[in-house]
Amino acid sequence: MNPSALLYIILGVVVFNFVLGKILTFLNLQYAQKDLPPEVADLYGAKKLIKARAYQKANTNFSLLSSIISFVFTITLLATGSFGWFYGYLESWGWRGIEQGLVFFGLLAVLGDVLSIPFQLYQTFVIEEKFGFNRNTLPNFFMDKLKGYLLGGILAGGLMYLLLYLVQNIGPNFWWIFWLVFLAFSLFMNLFYTSWILPLFNKLEPLPAGQLREAIESYCAQVGFPLSNLFVMDGSKRSSKANAFFSGLGSRKKVVLFDTLIEKHSQEELVAVLAHEVGHYKKGHIPLNISLSALQTGIVLFILSLVLFSPELSRALGYEQLSIPLNLMAFSFLFSPVSMVVGLFFNILSRKNEYEADRYARDTYSGDALGSALKRLSVDSLSNLNPHPWYVWFHYSHPPVWKRLRALGEN
Repeated sequence: MNPSALLYIILGVVVFNFVLGKILTFLNLQYAQKDLPPEVADLYGAKKLIKARAYQKANTNFSLLSSIISFVFTITLLATGSFGWFYGYLESWGWRGIEQGLVFFGLLAVLGDVLSIPFQLYQTFVIEEKFGFNRNTLPNFFMDKLKGYLLGGILAGGLMYLLLYLVQNIGPNFWWIFWLVFLAFSLFMNLFYTSWILPLFNKLEPLPAGQLREAIESYCAQVGFPLSNLFVMDGSKRSSKANAFFSGLGSRKKVVLFDTLIEKHSQEELVAVLAHEVGHYKKGHIPLNISLSALQTGIVLFILSLVLFSPELSRALGYEQLSIPLNLMAFSFLFSPVSMVVGLFFNILSRKNEYEADRYARDTYSGDALGSALKRLSVDSLSNLNPHPWYVWFHYSHPPVWKRLRALGEN
């Protein structure tokens, strides 16, 4: 296929993704104005419902503006061959080979993020502040940025260096070697993220002794869940929104509760939330997700190996010779429709897993307590209680809260 045709396909994919996203967003915003399902009809009072819908509308409008700017910027760079020009411009500064690719991706990543900082600041310090969620500070915001750049440079830069090195020295067979390396990296991150990476941004402390810890330990002993690492994270450092998560494998399993979750929920609700997380472990969701993600990565890398050495892809982005970094970028555009379809499958699976974890918490602890926790989480975060079914299909990894409440009430 000639470079011009490839460029038109890439532009078509970008336009398609943008238009589809905007259609779904519009449908979701309109659908949110309908009467709420009976399971959640009484969660918001009249004033709270107005506030929740105003919050959703503010976020949607802001997202629309930022996505339009990003879309126009991306289309312009592609249509003018600016990515190829920029890659070639680096040669005039003496960059060659692997180093040229690293500088190319590094500068694009940093410049893209720097350009988005005004939008991030507005999102955090205007919208989130207006609706009472923001607890971040400007110094902390920019410190997070610096830490993120350093960490990204080390981890993402290291992986990119290895990928380019394998491509340059092994050729099309690079894919299975890099696949193994990426699997090892993913396993490492799964095991040590909470211990080594997360503390760079947040403080983790063991849940202190007391009634809550005793209740949690009693439940875990009852269901045979080996709990030795139970932590509280200072989520309130940045936001008033609450959460909890489970990470790690084997003896490195960790359960992390946000301090905001503990602040706002009763002991029974907190144990129910933890029971839900235990449900994911007991139902084997974690190894299943890891295995499916590993399979997906291997397939993507194999397909990449079939097209990565095409000079036409590089020419489509404005460079007259074969460029592996430019081809990686072109592939990311061309593969995005496939990624979207795969994402639909993973969302379906994730929603199924959430129902299973909910049922486990109901059967081993209390469906009423979990339902109460879900309601409180939704109200406290001003969440959309009535998302459009298509928007859920494409974007939700968790079922809408009203569907979860309905399922909890079923035998």
